[in-house]
Amino acid sequence: MILLCGIPTETPLALVREELVRLSVPHLLFNQRRFAEADLEFEVAGGEVRGRLSLGGRSSRLEDVRGVYVRLMDDRHLPELEGEPAGSAPRRRCRALHDALARWCEIAPARVVNRLAPMGSNGSKPYQAQLIREQGIGVPETLITNDPQAVVEFHARHGRVIYKSISGVRSIVQTLGEEDLERLEHIRWCPVQFQSYVEGTNVRVHTVGGEAFATAVTTTATDYRYAHRQRDGRTELAPFELSDDLCQRCLRLAEALGLAFAGIDLKITPDGEIFCFEVNPSPAYSYYQANTGQPIAAAVARYLAGGA
Repeated sequence: MILLCGIPTETPLALVREELVRLSVPHLLFNQRRFAEADLEFEVAGGEVRGRLSLGGRSSRLEDVRGVYVRLMDDRHLPELEGEPAGSAPRRRCRALHDALARWCEIAPARVVNRLAPMGSNGSKPYQAQLIREQGIGVPETLITNDPQAVVEFHARHGRVIYKSISGVRSIVQTLGEEDLERLEHIRWCPVQFQSYVEGTNVRVHTVGGEAFATAVTTTATDYRYAHRQRDGRTELAPFELSDDLCQRCLRLAEALGLAFAGIDLKITPDGEIFCFEVNPSPAYSYYQANTGQPIAAAVARYLAGGA
C-alpha cells in the first residue's frame, strides 16, 4: 500500500497517483483539505511501529504502508481554516494531525519521499553548500554578509554577482545592479547571500532512487523560473544527457543528503566545469516533465512501489 499526502489536484501528486493507478499499485490518499475526516494513531512497541489511519471512515493499518509520497502545503494556510482564530478547535485538530503524520513518517519502516530530517539541509543554503562541496561538486564563490562594503568589494572583484536568500524560503534570484548597490544599507538588518555569476548552461537533475533525469534550460532570465515575468523573457527546456561520471556524482550527492527524490540545480560552464547551486528536497518536477516528456512521475511511483 502506498500513501499519498497532500492536495490531490496538485500536479506533482496527481501525476504520481496516475502512475500508481497505471501500475495497479494499491494506494491511499490523505487529502489534507479534508483533515476533519481523518484520524491517525500509532505506537512503537517491541521495536515495531503499529497504528491506524482513518480516511473518510475507511481505516487502514499503518503496517501495510510500504511507501509514502509527501507533498503537504503549510496546514496553517488551508482554505478550510480561513477565518478561524489562532488556537481554535479546528486549527488545533488540524495541527495535531499533521504533526502526528510528520512524526510517523520519520520512523515508519517505509520508503518515504522525503523524510523531514534530511530535507532540513535546504533550510540553510550555506550549510547545504558545505555538504555539496564534501561530495566533490563545486559551489560558486559565495559571500554571506550584512556588511555593505564587503558586498561592494565582492562585486568589484567579480564584476557580475547574483543575490538570493539564505534560507529555504523561495526567493527570486536577481543580478546585483546599480539600484541594488544604492540600497545596500538595508542588508545590515538581514544578511544576504551573494555569489559570483557563472556563465554556462543551467541543468536541473532529478534523482529518484538510482535513476537520474537531466534537463538543460536555456533562458534569457537570471532566474528561469520567473522568466515569464520579464519583457521578452523566454525559457526553453530539453532533455540533457549526463556523462556517466556526473550522473553518479548527482546520485551520490542525493544519497549523501538522505534524499530519495531530489532536484539538483547545476551550471555547466563552456569549459565543462560543474557548479551546484542547491538541492531541492521537494522538487516540483512536473514543469520539467511537461516540457521534456521525461517519465519522472513514473520513476517516483516505481520507487515507492519498490518498497512493497
